[in-house]
Amino acid sequence: MSKLTGLLNWVDARFPLSANWKAHMSEYYAPKNFNFWYYFGSLALLVLVIQIVTGIFLTMSYKPDAAQAFASVEYIMRDVPWGWLIRYMHSTGASMFFVVVYLHMFRGLLYGSYRKPRELIWIIGMLIYLTLMAEAFFGYLLPWGQMSYWGGQVIVNLFGAIPFIGEDLSLWIRGDYVVSDATLNRFFAFHVIALPLVLIVLVVAHILALHEVGSNNPDGIEIKDNKDPQTGHPKDGIAFHPYYTVKDLVGVVVFLALFSAIMFFVPEMGGYFLEYNNFIPADPLHTPDHIAPIWYFTPFYSILRAVTYPLFGIDAKFWGVLAMGGSVMIFFALPWLDRGRVKSIRYRGWIFKTALTIFVISFIVLGYLGTLAPTRATTMLVQILAVIYFAFFILMPWYTRIDPVKPVPDRLQT
Repeated sequence: MSKLTGLLNWVDARFPLSANWKAHMSEYYAPKNFNFWYYFGSLALLVLVIQIVTGIFLTMSYKPDAAQAFASVEYIMRDVPWGWLIRYMHSTGASMFFVVVYLHMFRGLLYGSYRKPRELIWIIGMLIYLTLMAEAFFGYLLPWGQMSYWGGQVIVNLFGAIPFIGEDLSLWIRGDYVVSDATLNRFFAFHVIALPLVLIVLVVAHILALHEVGSNNPDGIEIKDNKDPQTGHPKDGIAFHPYYTVKDLVGVVVFLALFSAIMFFVPEMGGYFLEYNNFIPADPLHTPDHIAPIWYFTPFYSILRAVTYPLFGIDAKFWGVLAMGGSVMIFFALPWLDRGRVKSIRYRGWIFKTALTIFVISFIVLGYLGTLAPTRATTMLVQILAVIYFAFFILMPWYTRIDPVKPVPDRLQT
């Protein structure tokens, strides 16, 4: 024990190991009333680690070459020892990453985690989300299956709708006039090196910003405003370690059980996690009957398809791309759109609760419709839901201001 203490003291004299442990774990005080919704931040971190580790092993056998990419994936699945397990962990992890991130964002909407003083935490979190979307998009092309190829072709072509620079931008992204070997190589570089580095930096910044202002809680009360005069610690707070590290371990065990069940028994999840067309090698001469992105992009893909008429002499494709981009970017404005007198949904009135419920339903239905081939009826429904989607944000300053609220208690309700 004395040798370990001596080693720790030696490290502390050269690196703030103990100081960081105290600041971010043992002496970081979190609200004592965290509930189920507070699992998903730590689970997102867990999945990030899974994706990085499995990704490293996959790159050892994958070949970013248009002539060999699909065959190298088959080689990983059939001939590399435990390669099928690593590949399924990575593919399942990609979808589960978005599951936990969407639930993490939903918790922010429930309890007003984007409100003052956590605006920067929310903005960094949205930057993580955008980076994650880019990471998923670049990785989507790498299996070089039919849906990967044609999905990549369609999405890159969307950039061509941008006036003046669109065609040049599409050409720069592809590295060629069509999706080709050059596209595969640059997507591989972004997916494996550039974006993971950005993602790690943003995650660290997100955690540091969170620990600077403190975690939000289901009551929306700032626990730092009520400290014990003797200890200086929040009266409604408890040390993150060991209390929440143990609590999070329970969530990790349940999550890994679900993750393993999907990975071992239904890794394709009916074509939502791994699409059936992606088990067919990419064929530039044969277009699939229906091209749709992976499920976590489909709500925004539906909004893209909702715009069917040109406006002001500009092609509908441009307005669709603008609407799709706006449907993501509008989340950044949430801290300033919400004018409610309370943070948490526990004390909000029926107006906000109704608006949030309708928004969530519209988001889920948009996601489902995005997986279907468009018809006149589904297009009309998508257009109605897209209006509802944007109305949730645009009308927020009005309905949150008039929303009847309950009085917020002075101390946390446990």
